Amino acid sequence: MEEHEVMIEYDVPNDQQEDGVEIPMDRIDPETLRNLIGEFVTREWADLGDARFTLDDKIRQVLKQLQDKKAKVVFDLKSNSANIVVSR
Repeated sequence: MEEHEVMIEYDVPNDQQEDGVEIPMDRIDPETLRNLIGEFVTREWADLGDARFTLDDKIRQVLKQLQDKKAKVVFDLKSNSANIVVSR
């Protein structure tokens, strides 16, 4: 299968940026991180049904972006939840 990178790209207005603390991915239990990424993928990508990429493909791609520091995990203090955001 030909592999294409799916970039984490979504516009968040400046007044709606995550207000929280970055969590280093190596400090997150691997199973918890996988679940967080899986939840992110199913919530953020409307094209999940696209046959070119399985859920596991997208999870691997987001994990790679986290490893490459293109994205990061942030704990939002207002909502008391974690999210994945584009690194700036």
